[in-house]
Amino acid sequence: MKNRFKQAQLKQIKKVVTTLSTSLDLSKLAYLPRWVVLSIDICILFISAVCTFFLLKGLTLNIYEDVSVPFRYGLLVAVNSLFFLLFRTFAGIIRHSTFIDAIKLLVSTFFGFGTLLLISSTSYFFTSNKIYLFAELLFNFVLNFSLLLLFRILVKSVFERFFSKSQKYNLITALVYGSDANAIAVANALKSEVPSRFKLVGFISPSNKGISKTILDVPLIQKNKRIPVLLRSYQAQALILADNQMGIEDKRFIVDDCLEAGFKVFTLPLISDWEDQKEISRKVQTLKIEDLLERKPIVLDKSKIEQQLQKKRVLVTGAAGSIGSEIVRQVLAFEPDEIILLDQAETPLHHLSLEIEQHNPSVLIHLVIKDIRNYAAMEKVFQTYLPQKVYHAAAYKHVPLMEKNPDQAVLVNVMGTKNLADLSVKYKVEKFVMVSTDKAVNPSNVMGASKRIAEKYVQSLFHAQRPFSADGVTKFITTRFGNVLGSNGSVVPLFSKQIAEGGPVTITHPEIIRYFMTIPEACQLVLEAGVMGKGGEIFLFDMGKPVRIIDLAKKMIRMAGFKPDIDIKIAITGLRPGEKLYEELLHNASKTLPTYHEKITIAQEPTSDCKRIPMMVDELITLAQTGSNVQVVQCMKEIVPEFISNNSEYGVLDITA
Repeated sequence: MKNRFKQAQLKQIKKVVTTLSTSLDLSKLAYLPRWVVLSIDICILFISAVCTFFLLKGLTLNIYEDVSVPFRYGLLVAVNSLFFLLFRTFAGIIRHSTFIDAIKLLVSTFFGFGTLLLISSTSYFFTSNKIYLFAELLFNFVLNFSLLLLFRILVKSVFERFFSKSQKYNLITALVYGSDANAIAVANALKSEVPSRFKLVGFISPSNKGISKTILDVPLIQKNKRIPVLLRSYQAQALILADNQMGIEDKRFIVDDCLEAGFKVFTLPLISDWEDQKEISRKVQTLKIEDLLERKPIVLDKSKIEQQLQKKRVLVTGAAGSIGSEIVRQVLAFEPDEIILLDQAETPLHHLSLEIEQHNPSVLIHLVIKDIRNYAAMEKVFQTYLPQKVYHAAAYKHVPLMEKNPDQAVLVNVMGTKNLADLSVKYKVEKFVMVSTDKAVNPSNVMGASKRIAEKYVQSLFHAQRPFSADGVTKFITTRFGNVLGSNGSVVPLFSKQIAEGGPVTITHPEIIRYFMTIPEACQLVLEAGVMGKGGEIFLFDMGKPVRIIDLAKKMIRMAGFKPDIDIKIAITGLRPGEKLYEELLHNASKTLPTYHEKITIAQEPTSDCKRIPMMVDELITLAQTGSNVQVVQCMKEIVPEFISNNSEYGVLDITA
């Protein structure tokens, strides 16, 4: 019985100890509560007061004894505590204390010193009795500030050492590329980040200046060797790019070099908020493929865009899609009166509405679930909201799917566009901006051909209305660009998914190349083209250099920390129906005209008979509703003579033509 009783007692004691140790686990303590900091500060004041009393007594100075010792030193503590409250010296998180916090402490204790000196002098003036010696107050002021500052330094050091020790096995050792203010701000933010992700072991100086020096207790390294060699020398696992002055080509070279050698690369945008260290540290992220395809920032004529959109009613079709949703975000910044978000996808539209509801509370947002193929439904939208600007981004765009369903490609991409364009004329919309694709140029597939027919229709509609009313004419503008990184259907999300699943990464052909833009970049140019358009133009966007898809795949595999064809296989599946090895932005017989924006040109496409196009489109829509796929594609080829099917069952129509 006694043994059982002892075992039960031991279990109970063990349970209590475990509970206490868990509750005192510093790793779970994010910060000291404010009341705790204030209480400790007041305790320090008491300690300082006691030290002052005994020191002066030990020096055998004649202390004024007109008032009692408890009153004198109680007043000293009370006055300093009052200034703690006024200057809120206890409000900061101690382990993130900075020079500013030290200044606040100095000012607070100095005001306490000054106030007590004033009280003592006033007492002498009215009663001929002083409360404090000047040396007594001066010594207490210095001791107060020193002990309070020491307390914060100790807490900061304990937190930093404890957390770095407890997480040392999980940290990524890294070198920072850069040594300017931006790089130092990044390093400071990462050092104070909790939980920590990086252990910084050095800074690489791009200019090779300041060698044999240190920054934040780590060496400043001369860039006299390749970056991977330096990483190996300092046993670093990753490189953090933090140099504002680095050119795009230099960045690509360094990243490729590091990825080839098996090192991780992290990057971040320019630091604009120098005070918010948490925000800075969050921006340090694994390099994305968009970072390697970036070009110079696009400079928009914001005043002209604002004139076009401010206080206007704007309709965006396909608003829940990747392009449409970004157009919505950017349009909101220019403060339209109302914005109508139209899409048939319920859940994505709901998610977008939740995202943007706080963007600009002054803008009235309408959510419309309707299908652009339904003319009556679209007319109800135009009657209800009377939009003044229309951005048409709704479309079917997956090439293989549209190759198998040409009727649906026609009904959405052609008839849907026709419905919106006709209603825009009827309801006197000022501008209609259509988002097209490079696949509409010399199309080799049904999807591209359907978009080219939509381009021709809106152009013909603009030219048909011009003679009647120059002032009330709806200006139809087409924007044409290539693949958009991260958009629905882009290869980048597909490759990311395949890499996450362990491969293989599938590519249709080793020589296939594509032009790429980021979603924000493409939508910025759509807004700019919408401003400069006078009607009937097809605007082309500068897409930069073309990218081999196989090179893109290899780079993404390396960025994920794997080796291409060793850890992750690359499988060649063959060209899909309607797919080209390369895309074009311009028809063979076309020329371009420059605009005031260096990234936008105007395509001078061969003009078709504006009177015949609407009749041919009506015939095509009828066939899409009642005819066979072959009849639909045959009619499309008549409207777009340059439409030559590639690797498709409809190629036979080109042979027999």
